[in-house]
Amino acid sequence: MSMTATVGRAHADPHHIGVIVEHPGPASKRIVTAYGFWVFLLSDIVMFSCFFAAYAVLVSQTADGPKGSEIFEQRNVAIETVCLLLSSFTCGMASIAADVRNRLWFYLGMAVTCVLGLIFLAIEFREFADLVSRGYGPSRSAFLSAFFSLVGCHGLHVSAGVLWLLTMMAQVFAKGFRADVLRRMMCFALFWHALDIIWVGVFSVVYLLGSGV
Repeated sequence: MSMTATVGRAHADPHHIGVIVEHPGPASKRIVTAYGFWVFLLSDIVMFSCFFAAYAVLVSQTADGPKGSEIFEQRNVAIETVCLLLSSFTCGMASIAADVRNRLWFYLGMAVTCVLGLIFLAIEFREFADLVSRGYGPSRSAFLSAFFSLVGCHGLHVSAGVLWLLTMMAQVFAKGFRADVLRRMMCFALFWHALDIIWVGVFSVVYLLGSGV
């Protein structure tokens, strides 16, 4: 065996146990970007966990005000849930279209996702406006403060997601399916799907359980 081969083997197998470990080099930008964005999403989930914990503690602190069963409209909440879950499907379709460089289906999937997100926000805004007009604003009780904080924070995230969605459509229109644009699209899809998962928790903990309180 030559000296070069010996040195290479010693580097790959420092303990001489007969197993050579290959190091293919640094990860691709796509993998690094996805990993970093997952870290951000986990930090966001930790924040929502704090809101959920606060709501669980304060849900019974109504200060002689209305309870959840007295103010929640299950029909509107069901429509919100259907819209957001369908938007997750259309967002996935847009992601697939981006991977195969199909502009038509990409724009169609993103447009439908945007419309569903806007319907969700419109229903939520109307719910908040109705509660405030009836004197059930966030300052009415600790329960309502926790409710507006948790559901409103999720709504702000959806609003940011809609703006991000429009930005992605504009970037694909201007730059095409470049590698950096596809990485941003991947991050957007992860963000939007995470919002759906969080909403399932909001729907279950706030609206379903709250309607029976």
